Amino acid sequence: MARVIVGMTMSLDGFVSDRNGEVGRLYPDMEAMRQSEQLHQAIGSTGAVAMGRRSHEMGRGDYTGYEFQVPIFVLTHRAPEQVAKGENDSLTFTFVTEGVERVIDQAKAAAGDKDVTVVGGASVIHQCIEAGLADELHIDLRSVLLGEGLRLFDRSDAPPIELEPFGVSESPGVTHLRYRVRK
Repeated sequence: MARVIVGMTMSLDGFVSDRNGEVGRLYPDMEAMRQSEQLHQAIGSTGAVAMGRRSHEMGRGDYTGYEFQVPIFVLTHRAPEQVAKGENDSLTFTFVTEGVERVIDQAKAAAGDKDVTVVGGASVIHQCIEAGLADELHIDLRSVLLGEGLRLFDRSDAPPIELEPFGVSESPGVTHLRYRVRK
């Protein structure tokens, strides 16, 4: 059965984008990230991707050469009129308007025995965690303080979630934290 893995790169002070919605300071060297062991492990174990509409729009309509060449399920209120460039026999887009549970159900069916990787955004990750759909949480802490912006964990009225740490590793400028979500 597919595991659902949620996670993002986050600043040391808890932000996944700056006050202008920009993520450049969290990803200063995209080529180094594309060559990282963590990304290659994720690519190898992922059978489907789930993401939110804003994360999908960050691709600016062109997914040619996208790292994850698997079916992608996008949580949205409305499907876009144009299909993204880069679709092929492996990489396809399905826009789902029926909620996060339906996105994860469809992604699990497509993933088979491989993982469903939720690549963002913060809202979709929150929804997965709050609905009890996430099996693992992967946080990549970037050695930068943004001061303000969008927080990954802004759960003031939500019940506590228990996590079990199972992995810590480092690469230049990033600490990779891995947790199992206790259910």
